[in-house]
Amino acid sequence: MFTAILSILLSDVLPIFIIAGVGYLLERNRSGTVKVISSLSFNVLSPCLIFVQLVTSSISQTEAGKMAAFCVLLIAVMGIAAAASAIPLKLERKTRTSFLLSVMFSNSGNYALPLILFAFGREALAFASVYFVTSAVVVYTAGVFIAAHDGRGVRNALSHLARVPAIYALVAAGLVKLAGINVPLAVLRPASMFSDAAIPIMILVLGAQLRRASFPKRPAAVIAAVALTLLVAPFVGMALTRMLGMTGIARDAAIVVSAMPAAVVTTVLALEFDLDSTLVTSIVFVSTLLSPATLVLLIAYLKR
Repeated sequence: MFTAILSILLSDVLPIFIIAGVGYLLERNRSGTVKVISSLSFNVLSPCLIFVQLVTSSISQTEAGKMAAFCVLLIAVMGIAAAASAIPLKLERKTRTSFLLSVMFSNSGNYALPLILFAFGREALAFASVYFVTSAVVVYTAGVFIAAHDGRGVRNALSHLARVPAIYALVAAGLVKLAGINVPLAVLRPASMFSDAAIPIMILVLGAQLRRASFPKRPAAVIAAVALTLLVAPFVGMALTRMLGMTGIARDAAIVVSAMPAAVVTTVLALEFDLDSTLVTSIVFVSTLLSPATLVLLIAYLKR
């Protein structure tokens, strides 16, 4: 058992942290880099990744529908859990919004996709990609709405939402799929190149954000968010896979992605919409550093 755990740690988890380490060093030596590369990820790379994943997906509609439903239900349940947990913490408005976003959205892209690929192979990656795309839809709609709203009115939130490039990527991909259009190579190839760059750049953002982490002003909020993300979410994920009748590699991918630490995109949203970025970064930092312990055990359990 120990050998299996060590193998998972070295072959599946360590490569991701090596790339994140490069981002950490980059931010240490060139302070301010994170703002540039997070903006690049938010405005260019993530939209291309979403577009390419949607237009090239080969999973059946039934399988994709189950994974999409799993994603939406998990986010909703964790949002309810986060809202309930925030009450006794007595967080102010921006901090509460940041807490909700951090718990609702797990790192289903720059951490989960390579991890699931390494641990379970390309078939599992396809399922994880559906989760990622669905999560991206929710992030760039409900997530951006929550981040931009922040008590300042629906019109203000919708105005911010309309300026998110990923929304237009989602709409374009949806139209392509519905119309059965073959995307011209002149469009698909550059989009694919940007898509290929998205994951490593997002891991660099993760590493750069870890460099910016500091001791949180609300450690209780960080502890609560990390516990919900790493300990509660996997059990919610297991219950949802049973409810939806998910089995085999699809179930494994769903459970692993539900157990991921807080999403890097929440730090991007916090920076873009002037939320409590210190809290979000701390949650991402702590949950990411602790995640190998929980994820390695979970993957070993699923592979047993």
